Amino acid sequence: MVQKIPNYRRQLLICLFLTLAVLAVFWQVNHCDFIIFDDEDYITENSHIQNGITPEGIQWAFTTSHAANWHPLTWLSHMLDCQLFGLKPGRHHLTNVFFHIANTLLLFLILNRMTRALWQSAFVAALFALHPLHVESVAWVSERKDVLSTFFWMLTMGTYIYYVERPALQRYLPVLIFLALGLMAKPMLVTLPFVLLLLDYWPLQRFRQKRSAQEIQTDSHRPVSVDKQKGTAKKKYAEKIEAEAEKPAAYKYQWVLIRPLLWEKIPLFALTALSSIVTYVAQQKGGAVASIEAFPLSDRIANAFVSYVIYIRKMIWPNDLAIFYPHPGLLPAW
Repeated sequence: MVQKIPNYRRQLLICLFLTLAVLAVFWQVNHCDFIIFDDEDYITENSHIQNGITPEGIQWAFTTSHAANWHPLTWLSHMLDCQLFGLKPGRHHLTNVFFHIANTLLLFLILNRMTRALWQSAFVAALFALHPLHVESVAWVSERKDVLSTFFWMLTMGTYIYYVERPALQRYLPVLIFLALGLMAKPMLVTLPFVLLLLDYWPLQRFRQKRSAQEIQTDSHRPVSVDKQKGTAKKKYAEKIEAEAEKPAAYKYQWVLIRPLLWEKIPLFALTALSSIVTYVAQQKGGAVASIEAFPLSDRIANAFVSYVIYIRKMIWPNDLAIFYPHPGLLPAW
């Protein structure tokens, strides 16, 4: 008789497979060089970074809007690499690879804990690990901000699940701290509070209200005491009550449940609002924000729609990938 592998061992084997898969695909970046696209601003021509971790460097990281961004943790990460490895590009690349491995494993463990769907979680994590759209983030040193912010994104989700399982202030604070750290690595995390709301809906199912066995019995005119049922009938009735308790409550109760979920995320939205303001100011100083006269609002909205369609297509059929996509000009059909 074939013995079933315990769940924790299967998780361990999946983590090992994901690690080896990422290393097999991305270890080759160890032989890659810096490139002349952003790497000069971030490392090869940046004396603040090349000096390593210093008091002056730390102050610079938290006060500069160099490269049209405010992301002090990203600067500190590059400083630490230079202090440890100098200007050996392969080591800088491998740091990105190890962050990508950590992000992949965290994603798998978080999804599995939320859904209890082991193999589906493993598939999603493998897709995240090996999808061609992630090559840019891993194989480009200047995209450290991407893998670093994703690391804090995953930690924010992980601590959020921990908080949801037993809400308390001491469990909420790590969520706030990891989100703040992620925003200091890349402001992309401004969307994360909305993602947490989606997680509340599914798979955490916090939009639903469980009813007690007594309420279900009253609604269905059943006897109040389950203990009076005997044998198989008792077991089946108990299972039915448990299944009924998992069903959504009536619609009028839904908003009663949603309102506190919104309130608890106000500190998170406040952080993202502050990050958005700081990012706008930094990018405006760096010349990354064009005026309405240069690019009218209608063109920006049209470009956003086109970008969504193109990136969804590339997610399904990842071809013609590039670091930089020149604007194709106005397309009247769009």
